[in-house]
Amino acid sequence: MSAPLVVARGLTRILTGEIETTLVDGVDLDIAAGEFLAITGPSGSGKSSLLYLLGLLDEPTRGELAIDGRETSRLREEARADLRLSTLGFVFQFHFLLPEFSALDNVMLPMRAFGRLSDRQMTAQARDLLASLGLEAHMGKRPDQMSGGQRQRVAIARALANRPKLILADEPTGNLDSHSTEQVLAILRKLVDETKTSVAIVTHDLSLAAQADRRVHVVDGRLAPHAAPSNPA
Repeated sequence: MSAPLVVARGLTRILTGEIETTLVDGVDLDIAAGEFLAITGPSGSGKSSLLYLLGLLDEPTRGELAIDGRETSRLREEARADLRLSTLGFVFQFHFLLPEFSALDNVMLPMRAFGRLSDRQMTAQARDLLASLGLEAHMGKRPDQMSGGQRQRVAIARALANRPKLILADEPTGNLDSHSTEQVLAILRKLVDETKTSVAIVTHDLSLAAQADRRVHVVDGRLAPHAAPSNPA
């Protein structure tokens, strides 16, 4: 059996100040290659904070986190940024597309930051990604010229730009109607099933979480001890 893609041990995030606040409290979590993981929990439970730690968007107060075999706690920021660009992709509730850029240019942004491809290769790869998500007719449009569902699909294409091993999604369907929600879920499910990309999704939608391979429930910054799998065999 191959090693997990993500291994977190004792992962903890504490905000210090006049009042000390524990956002994530001693979390142990593995994410396998090609796994669709749902992270659920009440508002303020720490599930998004956990996702940001897993995505190297925030640094733990203590604990260890290995991604694709690399222990991250001792990495300098430049190395952390490189690992984010090469291995991780992000989708958020708000698409965060640059309004002045076309869909095609938005998808190319992570490729430009990574700096591994020529302009011709970046354009071809971005076109292929958008086409695979049914956005052939929208490549030249700006975000304000597209629907909410179309914008979120562009955001998914951008997350896939550098062919990451793990997609981290924070309430990616929170602002979408039911049809667009189904489209986004189908795209993420297809990624897992066909390309073995891992997906970890934070969601309040229990019907969406039920379609993941596994579900973990966060309460007060900790994983609930008796959270059952979404789809028991």
